[in-house]
Amino acid sequence: MAGAFNSTGIRGGLFSVSLIALMALGAGDASAQTRVNAIAVDGNARIPTATVISLAEIEPGAVLSDGQINDALQRVIASGFFESVNVATTGSGLRFDVVERPTINRINIEGNRRIDDDFLIGFLTSQSRRVYSPSVAEADAAIIVDAYAAQGRLAATVTPKIIRRTDNRVDLVFEVTEGNVVENERISFVGNRAYSDRRLRRALQTKQAGFLRSLIRTDTFLGERIEFDRRALSDFYNARGFVDFQVLDVTTEFSRERDASFITFNIREGQSFDVGEISVTSEFAEADVEEYRQALRLRSGETWNPARIDEQIARLERLALQQGLDFLRVDPRVTRNARNLTLDVEFALVRGPRVFVERIDIEGNTTTLDRVIRRQFDSVEGDPFNPREIRNAAERIRALGFFSNADVQTREGSASDQVVVDVDVEEQPTGSLTFGGTFSSDTGFALIAGFSERNFLGRGQLLAVSIESGTENGRSTLRFREPAFLDRDLAFGLRAEVSQSDYDTAAYETELVSVSPSLEFPVSENGRLNLYYEIAKEEVLNVSADASPIIAAEEGEATKSALGYTYTLDLLRGGLNPTRGMRFTFGQEFAGVGGDVEAIRTTGSVVAEQTVWNDEVTLRAILRGGLVAPVGGGTTRVSDRFFLSSRDFRGFQSRGVGPRDEGAVLSDVLGGNKFVTASLEADFPLGLPEEYGITGGVFFDVGSVWDLDNTAGVAPVDDSFELRSSVGFSIFWTTPIGPLRLNFARPIDKNPLDVTQSFDLTISTQF
Repeated sequence: MAGAFNSTGIRGGLFSVSLIALMALGAGDASAQTRVNAIAVDGNARIPTATVISLAEIEPGAVLSDGQINDALQRVIASGFFESVNVATTGSGLRFDVVERPTINRINIEGNRRIDDDFLIGFLTSQSRRVYSPSVAEADAAIIVDAYAAQGRLAATVTPKIIRRTDNRVDLVFEVTEGNVVENERISFVGNRAYSDRRLRRALQTKQAGFLRSLIRTDTFLGERIEFDRRALSDFYNARGFVDFQVLDVTTEFSRERDASFITFNIREGQSFDVGEISVTSEFAEADVEEYRQALRLRSGETWNPARIDEQIARLERLALQQGLDFLRVDPRVTRNARNLTLDVEFALVRGPRVFVERIDIEGNTTTLDRVIRRQFDSVEGDPFNPREIRNAAERIRALGFFSNADVQTREGSASDQVVVDVDVEEQPTGSLTFGGTFSSDTGFALIAGFSERNFLGRGQLLAVSIESGTENGRSTLRFREPAFLDRDLAFGLRAEVSQSDYDTAAYETELVSVSPSLEFPVSENGRLNLYYEIAKEEVLNVSADASPIIAAEEGEATKSALGYTYTLDLLRGGLNPTRGMRFTFGQEFAGVGGDVEAIRTTGSVVAEQTVWNDEVTLRAILRGGLVAPVGGGTTRVSDRFFLSSRDFRGFQSRGVGPRDEGAVLSDVLGGNKFVTASLEADFPLGLPEEYGITGGVFFDVGSVWDLDNTAGVAPVDDSFELRSSVGFSIFWTTPIGPLRLNFARPIDKNPLDVTQSFDLTISTQF
């Protein structure tokens, strides 16, 4: 078929072959032969004649059959240089009549609003000043369609068209119809008995579309996200003892308009297993089996969790390295007891192959320094090869958050006992510029601006600056963190802060300027210790004439120079058990290493959580306390004492509980040298679709602030210990503009001087 181009597009076929010429080649004789003494080419302006002859692959003087001439014709056509090709015999041989393809003058994309031209053109093969190819243009159109599909616009269509210009040039135009975003209208499950659809949907990255669908992006259908969700479901069930769990199939259906998807996960749960008998055996005479057994932190009767088994294997292999057993490997041998639904596990200490790490090759890191990646490996060149350690290092590299993709593979090195570790990474942006705001019933509205770079200069360092300006307070902070100081598991930190406060309910203002360097390091598998020094200037200023004499006596500036430590044991997030956990924090600060302030400040907290009713309800208990004790007969200042906020003690206003000078005009709240609070909470779904992001909770708070060094106010100040308590319920709403929390509380036990607050609202957002 003959083809032609015009301003509206591509019409007809791409090539034409003259039937008259083919008939003339043999005049109906299938056995006709043609001697080719010369080859002529007509119609070529850009492609040299010699190139056409070389494409035909015909030697001068050759005698060709009709079939061979046709093959030569097809070879010229296949080059893609020509829009049409005809071949005919002449008195001296053959003549090729060609029409060259046009060159691309420029490329335009029209109709695209969601994706910029520069982004799309960067993926196209077609380029200006190159020969136009319809097949390449169609492939480029498919690339643009894929780009829209990655944003959930599966109905997008792209049509390539050309506009003829002079000198055999064309403008290539891709006309885009973006279509609507395909939203996940419904996500359902088949085969689940232990956990509800609502609970399983919380484990997925993909979310259902709700009434805020125009702002939420996790409800957009993305095909690649489905595979991630399959793994997420498997991890969820496996961590809860369902060792036979399977995702049998995932089906996706689309609405007729292709603007909504309906996803169904067909699963097989199986039974939940617990840990049965635990034993250790060894092939090494020098390994004390009892010592290895005591090193285990696994108990019979706890829910089976593969992650817990991996933790024990890593623990035993670290012990082996400490004892010089380089090639000891731990082989977990599991025996199923179907009757009582337990899994016995034998940790066998076996001899691994004598293989060494020859080298670690790193590619793809254009910004991040090699050493930032290398320090994620416990193994270095020349160390015994441990596959488990390499896998753990790969996870640590991905957990850095510096790379969109991190692939770690091993291959045989220069000898059979050598292994090369290949690390291939792809950088991603690590800096952010944020603007936002917060609102609280206590502190009012505040604007926030900040800059953060998590991989500063490619060194893996954190640099963050934030400025907060509110109606009652302001704060500016600078943070720097080097996670591998001196190339060790030792984090160096530096924090600088400038803040000021002016509470409507206080007859004074405070200002603080502080600088604090710190060192943090692990002291156990889940415990870390932070050592710090702080130099600060604290000032109480603009004290009202009507203020309490206690506050007036504390007016002025003081310098604090202090050494401190904070110990944290975190078992709350993915530690021992996914359904329960605990976090313990304890710290002390010793002020008096120079400066005006001499006091010891002690604080501590314990948080314990457990999920019940198939992970539908979270129970939480929180205990906090603190003590500041002056040294050398001095007294504490209002800037050093403890106050409770409404988030710590619901039902009461911030700074609304504690010793108070009721004789002063504003009944100044003075804070206390001691405080303690305890909270019992339960979070649970309200029966609303989870895509709304609305859940509920109930709470019971109890606590007190007490003890002063100076009680000589306008009226005698009662600083005795007196418990207050409150009950209430909360509504949590995860909105696109930030997390929203509404607390409705009712005080039960209170002092007549306390300032109560039945409703509290907090919200924060950044963009």
